[in-house]
Amino acid sequence: MASYKTNRTEEDILREMTAILRELKDPRIDPMLTVVRAELSRDLSNCKIFVSSLSGQETAKRSYQGLDSASGYIRRELFHRLKIRKCPALHFVADDSIAHSAAINEKLQQMHPVTEAPESSVEEEE
Repeated sequence: MASYKTNRTEEDILREMTAILRELKDPRIDPMLTVVRAELSRDLSNCKIFVSSLSGQETAKRSYQGLDSASGYIRRELFHRLKIRKCPALHFVADDSIAHSAAINEKLQQMHPVTEAPESSVEEEE
């Protein structure tokens, strides 16, 4: 069972990771990379960060290599921004949840197409 402190710290890490990703200048990191979720261990020593890319799973895996090489910088930035005693070790995981949810959404749209409301044209009398 996760504690309140763990949940709050996960949310803080998620928020700050999103901001830090925008500042990284590594060409391997996709600009459309999204932090999906962060899972923090009970003792706050390890953190899995799930990232996904709108460009696909291969781009997320390539971005993973860039994030892995920048993990020291990211960890230092998290330490300073969150003002915590000990920053957890970061482990990045390439996730395909965005592509999976887009595929589900597309299938749902095929089953029940959205009916657009007819545009009401008001004719102005001259």
